[in-house]
Amino acid sequence: MKHLAYVAMLSFVGTLAASASSATAAGEPTIVMADAATFGAAPKPYPADTKMAVLSGDPSKVGARYTVRLKIPDGTRLPAHTHGDSEDVTVISGTLLVGVGSAFDAGKMIALTAGSYASIPSGTPHYAMAKGETVVQVNGVGPASMSLTAP
Repeated sequence: MKHLAYVAMLSFVGTLAASASSATAAGEPTIVMADAATFGAAPKPYPADTKMAVLSGDPSKVGARYTVRLKIPDGTRLPAHTHGDSEDVTVISGTLLVGVGSAFDAGKMIALTAGSYASIPSGTPHYAMAKGETVVQVNGVGPASMSLTAP
């Protein structure tokens, strides 16, 4: 099951990355205006109402640097999960409540407000919830992956 989610995620982000990178020739700067990011449904296992935009790079390629944005509706929970790559997360707007551990525990969450930053090492179980519509930017080195942890 985890492998299927990973394959679906790579296929999805590869499609978004192809459309993002087609606008910029290799070696040229990538510029994305705040209102120009193209969001589509985020791949599973992200919650169904979460949106994703690939700003640069290709999250599906091994060794490729990438930048994506996630738009998470108010109250949406990201259950406990891990990533195969380290991720650097910056909150663009809203508040992201985050916790570290293998099970969602609202009592152990801290609030990251706009401008806050977190670096999460590969394999570290963590969970999150949006307070208000929240947009986060994630930078990493592919391939991107997300695996839910057992409850």
